[in-house]
Amino acid sequence: MRRIEPLCLIALTAALLLLSCGRHYDVRPYGTGTDRTSLLFPDYQDVTIPCNIAPANFYYTDPEGSRFTTKFSCGDVSVTVKGREVIWKERQWTGLLEAASGGDIEVESSYRKDGAPVSWKWSIHVDGDPVDQYLTYRLIEPGFEVWDDLEIIERNLGNFDTRVISDFRHTGNRCMNCHIHSQGRGDLSMFYLRGEGGGAILNRGGTLRKLTLRDSAMISPTVYGEIHPEGRFGVFSTNIIIPAMHSAGGLRMEVFDKASDLCVADFDGNRMMTFPETAREDVMETFPVFSADGRYVYYCTAPALPLPAEIDRLMYSLVRIPFDPVTGALGSPADTVWSAAATGKSVCHPKTSPDGRWLLFTVADYGTFPINHKECDLCMIDLASGKIIDLSAVNDDKSDTYHSWSSNSRWFVFASKRGDGLYGKPWFSHVSPDGTVSKPFLLPQKNPHFYDTMLRSFNVPDLGNSPVGFDAEAIGHMLEDVTAEQFE
Repeated sequence: MRRIEPLCLIALTAALLLLSCGRHYDVRPYGTGTDRTSLLFPDYQDVTIPCNIAPANFYYTDPEGSRFTTKFSCGDVSVTVKGREVIWKERQWTGLLEAASGGDIEVESSYRKDGAPVSWKWSIHVDGDPVDQYLTYRLIEPGFEVWDDLEIIERNLGNFDTRVISDFRHTGNRCMNCHIHSQGRGDLSMFYLRGEGGGAILNRGGTLRKLTLRDSAMISPTVYGEIHPEGRFGVFSTNIIIPAMHSAGGLRMEVFDKASDLCVADFDGNRMMTFPETAREDVMETFPVFSADGRYVYYCTAPALPLPAEIDRLMYSLVRIPFDPVTGALGSPADTVWSAAATGKSVCHPKTSPDGRWLLFTVADYGTFPINHKECDLCMIDLASGKIIDLSAVNDDKSDTYHSWSSNSRWFVFASKRGDGLYGKPWFSHVSPDGTVSKPFLLPQKNPHFYDTMLRSFNVPDLGNSPVGFDAEAIGHMLEDVTAEQFE
């Protein structure tokens, strides 16, 4: 076990105590506990799914039921599955998706309970907009001060294939921060290996580079950020991150920045650039991302406060400043997109859709580390009209955050602790051209009981339109044999 660096922090979960109980339930009764409130799990009733998603396997949660039958139909295509578990044959699922693309799969569920029949009808809408084929995420065990066995996984969303792109076996069990794509591009992505011999691992056009993104003017190495759509530049925050335990009942931990600034990395010139407007001691800046056209940078900003004494007053606004894609310079002034003072909410993790239409971000009561805030919700702005989009169909009563867009701007994935309130899982929602957002669905798994025994969180799920082209062995080689390029 290793002591955790600030970026590997995640809320401690009481679910680990279940390991000592020595009990396993094949069926989680509906209406009991916190994450099985439906008659089936995962609950795919009345959701919208993409036309290229893996089979939506599920099971019925009523432990007193028997003789379960499920009939799926669309036009002339009909499939009937008998049994508590509905596990699809790939050929049947693909045929049903093709028949239903742009329409609905009609479903009839029935079973027997106490000698009486129980039956109801529901549907699954199959949208013709595909989702990006690949999803990367970090698997991490919950904990405050330690981590162990970290892995970054690439999942094929069209089936159940997974591939490890970095892991504890090849990196000496060191901290790895989550993998991000630039606008869904598999050939333009990066993540961090922390500790001695590590660095920012940049994947650009299939070539890997290990970089030390820091110069003498910066308060820390780069932390959060994004790669410009053209690939030459990256915009980042530099943060001094402090973890602190809560004394308030029901709250576990707060993570906040003691200081934070913005900077730009020139990957071609091996240099870092800082700017007076975004490096002030009385203002904190964090979570920078590019606009879809690469001509602006969105980021979160808040006035510096005495922390942690006034942590509940720490509220970030969302602003936008010009970016020069030729020189890499950040401009001024900053335009306010979402005001903390006007809304009484704090913003983090802005993400623009690749078509430039939508801006998706997270709001919480205060602070900038939403994973520990159960009130944390997603919010979306129509950048064409400035209107706030209704996301009541998406948000739940637990933390919803760490979102990523599909490259066609029709789907986004996010991590949610809905249900058990402890483990983050990847959920997907569709966005129609008019901004209507669908009820989210949980990432399908080959075994419908997968999430019953999974004791790691899916951290920062990120969509990609192609494989990243490297694996854990290549990352291990870079760690052992490649010296990080020093930026100046």
